[in-house]
Amino acid sequence: MLIKWLINTIAIMLAIKWVPGIAYSGAWWGILIVGIIFGFVNTFIRPFIKLFTLPLLIFSLGLFTFVINALMLMLTSWLSGEFNLGFHVEGFKAAFWGALVISLVSMILSCLMPSEEISRN
Repeated sequence: MLIKWLINTIAIMLAIKWVPGIAYSGAWWGILIVGIIFGFVNTFIRPFIKLFTLPLLIFSLGLFTFVINALMLMLTSWLSGEFNLGFHVEGFKAAFWGALVISLVSMILSCLMPSEEISRN
């Protein structure tokens, strides 16, 4: 769980660096809290959104997932603003590209981590 949180935080930091419209201006520890918020949003809110948009997901052959990911990043930005953390996403376009970067970086970093079966032996 700690590894997943760190992977998400690194992915968010790379999205801040690479995607215009995503910015962070808080203290160094604030980005760690943004990672926790992002993990919370993806763990508890995203499944309900996917359930309620299931017809759109099926109709679009899963491509609507990109829209859901962008909305989750925008929600993370809003929650971060409520806690004055300094993380901000400027509009849907930045959220879409940021969510794509975060998804790709998370996938790559997760693949580089040893699996649980290997680490248990």
